Amino acid sequence: MHKAGFVVEKDWVKAIIDERLFSSFIEHLGRAVYQGIYEPNHPLADEQGFRKDVISLVKALHLPLIRYPGGNFLSGYHWKDGIGPAGERPVRLDLAWQTLESNRIGIGEFYDWTQKVGTNIMGCVNMGTGTPKEAGEFLEYCNFEKGTWWSDLRIHHGHPRPFGIKTWCIGNEMDGSWQICAMDAAEYGKKARETAKIMKLIDPSVELVVCGSSGPKMPSYPEWDRIILEHAYEQVDYLSLHSYYENFGNDDDFLASFASMDAFITAICATANYVKALKRSTKTMFLSFDEWNVWYQGRQQPRKPFTGTPASLLEDHYSLLDALVVGGLGITLLNNADRVKIACLAQLVNVIAPIMTVPGGSAFVQTTYYPFRDLSLLGRGKLLQPLITSPRKETCYGDVPVAPAAAVYQEEEGKLTIFTINTDTKIPLDLTVNLRSFHNSSADFWTELSSEDIHRKNSPEHPEAVQPIAREVTALALGKGVYHLRLKPASWNVLRFTLGEGDPLHLETV
Repeated sequence: MHKAGFVVEKDWVKAIIDERLFSSFIEHLGRAVYQGIYEPNHPLADEQGFRKDVISLVKALHLPLIRYPGGNFLSGYHWKDGIGPAGERPVRLDLAWQTLESNRIGIGEFYDWTQKVGTNIMGCVNMGTGTPKEAGEFLEYCNFEKGTWWSDLRIHHGHPRPFGIKTWCIGNEMDGSWQICAMDAAEYGKKARETAKIMKLIDPSVELVVCGSSGPKMPSYPEWDRIILEHAYEQVDYLSLHSYYENFGNDDDFLASFASMDAFITAICATANYVKALKRSTKTMFLSFDEWNVWYQGRQQPRKPFTGTPASLLEDHYSLLDALVVGGLGITLLNNADRVKIACLAQLVNVIAPIMTVPGGSAFVQTTYYPFRDLSLLGRGKLLQPLITSPRKETCYGDVPVAPAAAVYQEEEGKLTIFTINTDTKIPLDLTVNLRSFHNSSADFWTELSSEDIHRKNSPEHPEAVQPIAREVTALALGKGVYHLRLKPASWNVLRFTLGEGDPLHLETV
């Protein structure tokens, strides 16, 4: 039997968590847009062709931002193809994913969809085939109120009010050889700087994200990040990070992916801090981890190009094991909330996604939906830094804790949430939680995501094969502010406490 202990002190505040840490991403890729969020012939389609069942599942996540329109798609995409009468829009070759793009959904339709699901857009401008001038025109179309060619054209297209997109990515993964019009760091740094200047002259209120490394295995990492920031440090607000995680056959290594993400963030912070010192700047560069997820890239199958759209691309089906890894990555993002202010689970529907759809049929949630939902709903507030004693295990990422955890304090509500995982797939873990510094604490609830089979998945036929269950909390208390519980092997756990007076909050299963 493993034993672990968490001591949570209310004054050990590391950061105020930015709600944008729980954002997501939709790209014109596979069935993410067409047959994902948009299927006009579906029985549950609304008047604009958007699936109402998908809208409900997305709304339940309370996403603050959705990054759009890309992704690799972005570097060959011209936003003007997606405006104006839908029947007059051109069909284009999408070179990134070798499909046909109808452009039936563009920025106007996507904005309408975000209003239905209660979120905002994290915009993206093309730095591959696109120009700084075109980026400025895109921003002007979206954000300028009226009285100019582009703003009046938006009004003519049926949107009298600006979209108000306040966060923008300047390109996507421009360090990658797979990217259309990829460039070296100096070239991109200069282009990004000049694009940022144009965009902030048009709308000084926007915040801009410059492309950092596409992953810690890139040969140019972290030199790329240093050079980019040396060119554009004072013009941009965030440096992006992307990283995906895959099981190569060792479950212990896979479950320790959170340690790899943490090391990546630490190295990028060090790189940004170096440039801050070099420039004698008073500004701290924050991070946008705007692509992260489990993605089995080795399972991608070759397909005949340009055979039509939508095509079923990158449709990974996730197990409980994958959900535990997503939970661990989410814990790591929380624990780095002092520097990581934005993060986007990539992606949202059908493409490496927590939500899946059947054309003409049902929508269901994958196992990964649940830890992401838990983090989004309950992970906002003050990040506390608990004292953790945990058994450890040796992995390809070094010596890592068996029970990673994060603690979030909603002071105004008088609530505390602890997220933790037992990453041992065979041995239970006895956990003691000490809330000695809080007044009159009581346990609200404990939910657990687990299964006897760590490879079990949800499906259209069995949509609830893996879902959270409520565990008994009445017998947890050992003494004043001290709680004991036993975590099952391979389990994701959410513990919620009331501190003093307050009404308990209960999570409902989907």
